[in-house]
Amino acid sequence: MMTLSRRKLLAASVVALPIAARAAEPILAGVSGPLTGPNAQYGAQWKRGFDLALTEINGAGGVNGRPIAYVFEDSQSDPRQSVAIAQKFVSDSRIIIELGDFSSPASMAASPIYQRAKLTQFGFTNSHPDFTKGGDYMWSNSPSQADEQPRLAAFAVQRLGVQRPGVLHLNTDWGRTSKDVFVKAAAGLGAQVVGTEGYLPTDQDFRPALVRLRDAKPDGLILLSYYADAALIARQVQDLGLKQVIVASTSIYSPKFLELAGPAANGVFCMASFFPSEPRPEVQRFVAAYRAKYQQDPDTFSAIAYDTMILFAALARQYGATRAGIHEGLLHIKDVPSVIYGKVTFDPVTRRAQAASYRFLTVRDNAFVIWDGVKPTRPAL
Repeated sequence: MMTLSRRKLLAASVVALPIAARAAEPILAGVSGPLTGPNAQYGAQWKRGFDLALTEINGAGGVNGRPIAYVFEDSQSDPRQSVAIAQKFVSDSRIIIELGDFSSPASMAASPIYQRAKLTQFGFTNSHPDFTKGGDYMWSNSPSQADEQPRLAAFAVQRLGVQRPGVLHLNTDWGRTSKDVFVKAAAGLGAQVVGTEGYLPTDQDFRPALVRLRDAKPDGLILLSYYADAALIARQVQDLGLKQVIVASTSIYSPKFLELAGPAANGVFCMASFFPSEPRPEVQRFVAAYRAKYQQDPDTFSAIAYDTMILFAALARQYGATRAGIHEGLLHIKDVPSVIYGKVTFDPVTRRAQAASYRFLTVRDNAFVIWDGVKPTRPAL
């Protein structure tokens, strides 16, 4: 069994700095996110994106001669742990911005601590519509579910032809909110949602919920899930012999979903705000550098982490490497280079980035590919 001291050593790490930069005091971000547990792959993808950005930033001299660095604390996306991490970060005067947590519930549990301490909490994967409503120190470059779910509904209903969707969703604040927005949007497009089933993040057996949805005769299954639970659901859908098309939220877009789901991933549809084959020059530069460093393709989570570290450096450079400078900078900074957005600017009222565009994907031969526009064949009800 891993000892506590070793686990802490693995969970909290400061990124390695170039030798020439070690003499200068680093400009430090605190990262709260999953390095172990069911969502660990998201944290692994974050680290790759962060580290690629820091290779470029620090290799070019850092910010006014100071390197950028981060401390990564493993929260497992557990709200209880994210709260403890927040208390640690706000007490460390070296940390001038907090990045994370991965899940909106984990981030929102810690938001009051960051707000009271006036330490910006930048939830770069926090899509819950209420995340940035927690206070003026909560910011995000993640699309909101208030924007994403209507687009997912339009993809399922209008493009894929799903008219009687059944919804499986995480029974968390994020999952319930996403489900409510999806159901309203789908109904507005003329679809009849035949049933919704919530499940806990720790659930492993989804067959009773799937049977209940099957009996409601859906022509499609909507998964508002993370990669680990979505993979299990896809496998159990196959085990039960269900033939309904599966359409999933952007959060399943991870290489780990393909690994865990195996052949059951084939035919699953989802959306993504980033895809490696996009021809935009900023995307292709990022993808080439990522492949050279890691010998694999990036996903949305490594891309948004890369963007976030580039943004952090720009804020520190333009507005000062202090907590007050970061907060003030987010109100005014414009057109920061971004892999996902091209250039990113924030709405000072919603404290979110401009709306993202989406790519429609499917899984073919155990790989994510751009959907070819052909509607899937659905079983007779």
